Amino acid sequence: MVQLIVGNKGKGKTTQLLDKVNGEIKKISGNIVYLDKNTKHMYELNNKVRLIDVSQYMIENSSEFMGFVSGIISQDHDLQQMYFDNFLKISCLEGQDITPVVDKLEKLSKNSDVDFILSVSVDISELPDALRDKVIVAL
Repeated sequence: MVQLIVGNKGKGKTTQLLDKVNGEIKKISGNIVYLDKNTKHMYELNNKVRLIDVSQYMIENSSEFMGFVSGIISQDHDLQQMYFDNFLKISCLEGQDITPVVDKLEKLSKNSDVDFILSVSVDISELPDALRDKVIVAL
């Protein structure tokens, strides 16, 4: 399953994402990975959550990003959830339609039984209609 937390920059998406991940760590038995553009939120995350600073891996386009995510999943059979903060930036999709990548994440979720929660810096009115049913928080 793919879920979206949407809102313009500075509206509190990261806070929502951090609250959700820290709440989920108590409920699930598997592993959680949190992808971000830096390590700024390291101390706000439960120490059981694996934080990955995507900027360290020279990802230049959305295809490389999807390969990166697939690689993480292939190495951790206990992985249950992945959180993507600053999704547009880490996936190299700023100013582009995110629908194809979200569709691929949905297929990957079904195949690997990993849930994806994405923080996306767009107003819900700017989100493609096909993705609006995936929104869990709109700020």
